[in-house]
Amino acid sequence: MYPSLVWKKKVKGNELFLTFDDGPVPDATEFVLEELDKWNVKATFFCVGDNVRKYPHLLKEIIKRGHIAGNHTFNHLNGWRNDNEEYFNNIESCQAAIDEVKREVGVDQGATKDLFRPPYGKIKSSQSKELQKSYEIIMWNVLTGDYDQNLKEEECLAKSIKYSTPGSIVIFHDSIKASKNMKYVLPRYIEYFLSKGFEFKTL
Repeated sequence: MYPSLVWKKKVKGNELFLTFDDGPVPDATEFVLEELDKWNVKATFFCVGDNVRKYPHLLKEIIKRGHIAGNHTFNHLNGWRNDNEEYFNNIESCQAAIDEVKREVGVDQGATKDLFRPPYGKIKSSQSKELQKSYEIIMWNVLTGDYDQNLKEEECLAKSIKYSTPGSIVIFHDSIKASKNMKYVLPRYIEYFLSKGFEFKTL
């Protein structure tokens, strides 16, 4: 479905693309930033606008440390359950919040199009068509499942490693709900792939 959206990147070498959804929030986002610094890797954060409003200092840290900030709607809306006008307005509100922080930091992230990821991956074709005029819509091909309270940490790690191949776009969550699994899996996932000669890039 939706072949015009970005599910995986075409790469020549061993490259992976770490992404984090639903932040920024205290503790979880701070942990992610510290881990990324520790391993000297970069990532892309798909931010919920209301969290940017509440915790702008965290988005400032994301940008200052060389990571990319993308749009994940202002209120984590499900595109299937919202009419287009409401959905588009919510996305615009999120982008305005992100752009305000970017201006304060004084960093131009250099993207020709802003990045957008639909919450839950649920987006109508009419929404997708309109949004692609202004955004590059980023999906994924590896869902870590870190948010699943019933998924054991070791299983979460094993599955994440198993399904990751060169060019994979991998979803973690810098959220309270996902913290337990994410904090276990992320450093081990990064260490494993660095040991195999992979690089982590921003989108």
